[in-house]
Amino acid sequence: MPNGSLERFAFGRSSGGGNSLSWERLFDITVGIARGLDYLHRGCNTRIVHFDIKPHNILLDRDFCPKISDFGLAKRCMTKESIISIDCARGTIGYIAPEVFSPQFGQISSKSDVYSYGMMILEMVGARKNINRSSETSSKYFPQWIYEHLEEHYIDAWETSIHSEVVRKLLIVGLWCIQLQPNNRPSMTKVVEMLESKADDLQIPPKSILC
Repeated sequence: MPNGSLERFAFGRSSGGGNSLSWERLFDITVGIARGLDYLHRGCNTRIVHFDIKPHNILLDRDFCPKISDFGLAKRCMTKESIISIDCARGTIGYIAPEVFSPQFGQISSKSDVYSYGMMILEMVGARKNINRSSETSSKYFPQWIYEHLEEHYIDAWETSIHSEVVRKLLIVGLWCIQLQPNNRPSMTKVVEMLESKADDLQIPPKSILC
């Protein structure tokens, strides 16, 4: 792909490098990924759960339209089947939904992709990886760090009202997507609806017990 993967651009603002994306372009990319996942989950003859959604697996074409790639860990199931059985955890640390590790958090389903998607967009808005051993803030649980910035308006773009709508919307949607219990996460269809609505119409989700 002409523009490589999203990983090349996702954290550019934090490093001060030249690979950062405008908030408008970032928003368009996140909407495009959401629509792509929605198609995989309910638009195909068989439901496809990717299990490895992360910036590295999102390729960008010449116009920065996102393409979901690397289906090596994906699992197919009938669209009428909502629960998925796997023999071992799969995915990339930092993006794997809790239920993929332990059944105490719920059953594995397409909502596992929703979690990965949410963590990915929160990373991009926060301009930092959710696991970063070189960062002084890496010891703090990433969603807690995001909640604090959401409440205190510390995300850098919030200082400019022209971008505050986009940033706040992405943060709220991302936090809904990473709810611990799969049943509390929106479907990707709902995610698209939320992204296309106004930020003021979206409620901030309750903090999880880990925040």
